[in-house]
Amino acid sequence: MKIFLKGKKIWGYVNGILGELEDKKTENYADLLDVWEANNSKIITWVNNSVEHSIGTQLAKYETAKEVWDHLAILYTQSNFSKQYQLEYDIRALEQKSMSIQEFYYAMTDL
Repeated sequence: MKIFLKGKKIWGYVNGILGELEDKKTENYADLLDVWEANNSKIITWVNNSVEHSIGTQLAKYETAKEVWDHLAILYTQSNFSKQYQLEYDIRALEQKSMSIQEFYYAMTDL
């Protein structure tokens, strides 16, 4: 989704760079607001169409793409210290021994 939104040049709506216009005195405010609202709505729709229905219903309470994205980030971000420990242990324990440099490189990148 991130790559898709960057390709559409609207990732700024999600990361907060392109927030809703606040200064109503801005020239062409109405036109700029229409563009912002349309893009914001597109992103929310795309995200809703990309998630399970049960998750989409949770997103209905949010009005901006940033709020939706932040909610999903919290929902899906979890720390797994035991997995992290195991990976770090495996990386430290890996030795080249009889592997070629290319095989060793692949083993490291797999970890």
